[in-house]
Amino acid sequence: MRRTFDMTDLAEIMAHWYAGRSYSEIARSLGVDRATVAKYTAQARAEGIVPGGPPISEETWREKLRGWFPNCYDRRLCRRSWEVIAPHHDRVAELVKVVPASVAYQRLVDEVALGCSYTSFWRYLRANFDAPRPEEVVIWRPPTEPGAEAQVDYGYLGTWDDPASARRYRVWAFSMVLSYSRHLFMRPVLRMDQAAWVGCHVAAFAHFSGCPSRIVLDNLRAGVTKPGLYDPKLNRSYAELAAYYKVLLDPARAFHPKDKPRIEALQKYIRASFFTGREFASFSEMLAEAERWCLEVAGRRTPRALEGRTPLEVFAAEEASALLPLPDLPFELATWSQPKVGPDAHAQVGRTLYSVPWRLIGKRLDARATGETVRFYLDGEVVKTHPAQQRGKRTDMADLPDQRTSFFMRTPAWCRAQAEAVGPATKVLVEELLSVNALFRLRQAQGVLRLGQAKGDARLEAACRRALGAGDPSYKTVKGILAAGTEHEAEAQPLPGTLAPAWLHGPQAFSAEEQR
Repeated sequence: MRRTFDMTDLAEIMAHWYAGRSYSEIARSLGVDRATVAKYTAQARAEGIVPGGPPISEETWREKLRGWFPNCYDRRLCRRSWEVIAPHHDRVAELVKVVPASVAYQRLVDEVALGCSYTSFWRYLRANFDAPRPEEVVIWRPPTEPGAEAQVDYGYLGTWDDPASARRYRVWAFSMVLSYSRHLFMRPVLRMDQAAWVGCHVAAFAHFSGCPSRIVLDNLRAGVTKPGLYDPKLNRSYAELAAYYKVLLDPARAFHPKDKPRIEALQKYIRASFFTGREFASFSEMLAEAERWCLEVAGRRTPRALEGRTPLEVFAAEEASALLPLPDLPFELATWSQPKVGPDAHAQVGRTLYSVPWRLIGKRLDARATGETVRFYLDGEVVKTHPAQQRGKRTDMADLPDQRTSFFMRTPAWCRAQAEAVGPATKVLVEELLSVNALFRLRQAQGVLRLGQAKGDARLEAACRRALGAGDPSYKTVKGILAAGTEHEAEAQPLPGTLAPAWLHGPQAFSAEEQR
């Protein structure tokens, strides 16, 4: 809010300046800016007034100031105007409760011919009827019990030049303070993502060798996905962390830093004490120095609230035993996402595409990824599980439609095994198909076996036997025999004196014809 200066304020500035004090001294003494001091003393310098001259009375300064700055008011003149308004104080009190100040002033002018300006009337209202607002009331906070609460936040430290990579990084500090003992944990981070947020909590609990019952946090995305006064939506990974450690998460109200005053008050201290003016050879060195700083520097400070004791002393004596015990196994970080299944029946998690059942194409799933596995959920039910991998594509052919994967899944070895299970004729026919060119004739072999699924293995075996007898072991012949239903009819014998063309008997038949 911009400060308003009256004649008394300006006369005080002039008195300090005329006494020979510097702009900086005047600014610190009166709580104003140096530019403000320079602005209001410029008129005096322009008239040739210099500090240290003959004494100048306050009345003389006021007279000069009224000429230099006619818009500034004189409190003594206001008091005279207020003497005109004071007899109507009760009527003013009635009006200001129901109408704006401008309307109240106009009514008094109409009713009693009020003889003052609206500005004087407004200042009278500010002095007599300006009640404090609810948000300005400072509420006393009851003391926190040992182990009951911790407050967490991120604070910007500054930029750091990495000597190894010659790159410049922006560095933040994750900080958690126990509200009772003021014991502080701090860890620098280069990225404020979900993994860093959860990992820092795990490190903080290990640092304290226990967990507080409640954590008060800000509304950042890694902790709260949707802020709300009564029903905030927590990040799923963060909620899993809280459930694992049996900690209550209590998000502060949005834009209300006073909801977590202890951690807010420490941000400048952390930046100035740990980071400002220091050089680090590597990020690992920065992390090691942060651990040392938490114990040897921040742990031995003497906050006013502890009455001369250090946080480490209070923590060891009163709070360490009140913290919740740590679980036996370390927490496994899981990252949740909501990928959409693409037309190829794959959903992306991180940098990897994972296959899911093809009937889920177009749906949005919940994906939970850990260092070992990736699980996909639909309406809370697991629909697919994959081993985790860093990048690339991982496909389970069973997730794709059978008719689209048969060429890849039904290999020549598979076809031979299936044909043998159907019968000897089918086995011979399939072997003949694959003996020429396994990949070129693979689709015919697959087609023959599929006919058995539609017509039955017994009919397929009979049809293959007749196709072999006719000298035409092909998919088209077997399909035609089954379509006509003639697989069980007697095989036709060639007429006497007629032979089949040589090209139906193979290359050796041509040499036989030539010999004849």
